[in-house]
Amino acid sequence: MTLTPHAIHRRQFSKLVAASAAALALPGRSPAESAAPRRFTYCAFIKFLTDLDYDELADAMAEAGFDGIELTARKKESYIDPARAEEELPRLNEALGKRDLKITILTTDILRADEPGAEPLLRAAVKNGVSRYRLGFHRYDERQPILPQLAALEPVFRDLAALNRELGIAALYQNHCGANKLGATVWDLHRLIENLPVSEIGCVFDIRHATVEGGEAWPVYWDLMKPHLGAISVKDFRWNGRKSQHVPLGTGRVDPTFFQLLRKSEFAGPISVHVEYAGDQGAQANVEALERDFATLRNWMSS
Repeated sequence: MTLTPHAIHRRQFSKLVAASAAALALPGRSPAESAAPRRFTYCAFIKFLTDLDYDELADAMAEAGFDGIELTARKKESYIDPARAEEELPRLNEALGKRDLKITILTTDILRADEPGAEPLLRAAVKNGVSRYRLGFHRYDERQPILPQLAALEPVFRDLAALNRELGIAALYQNHCGANKLGATVWDLHRLIENLPVSEIGCVFDIRHATVEGGEAWPVYWDLMKPHLGAISVKDFRWNGRKSQHVPLGTGRVDPTFFQLLRKSEFAGPISVHVEYAGDQGAQANVEALERDFATLRNWMSS
């Protein structure tokens, strides 16, 4: 079956995803354990599911076993138009609510508190029950010294923290690989947020990108960010020459040991599953990829 925009037949779709339900159940759990409150919540990054309408998206994510979604509200590759958030968020929330799902993280382009559109988008998010949003990426000018650029960002982050405190929402900054990206080496991000509460600005710790940049030292990055965790981003990679390439979870370089450390930590927030490797293959392929990687993740989290 091929999924076409806004044309998923629910009965057919249920058959498509039903096969994954057993794989998503944690092995060896008793009925009592299954009924117990879960420590973690799991959400799906829906960057590549823009072909699905609200109800189709909610059906797909609920059938896959997720608790919510990481929703994109950006200028490009976005599920909703950030300028129309006041209109779109309530309608999406209604569809998600029918399947007991939530908008766990709102992914944005926001970099500064005073930029046009930032405050209206965040106010709409708060009004619709969103408690976390992901910031855009600051990039270094590699032709200029790094430390002065980092120092210039300190008031930017303080101003964002003040806005978030006023509105009652937390910002999240993701560590992402790349020589020009703030946070790639984690130490620079730590400097900017070490004195800010996680309720105002925290880190989305991305183990894939931490492994790319840290190699065998990724546990140092993890230890550094543990007090500042707002969410976890899960995906995998392998090396393709000198470039890192997205691959299905469990087939690349990400060490499953990380998930043992995660279980032993005090973190109890959302874990977001990303499947960048299936990006241009359509909605059906991306939903199936999310199911597979979620099954791998839950096996690792239970072993």
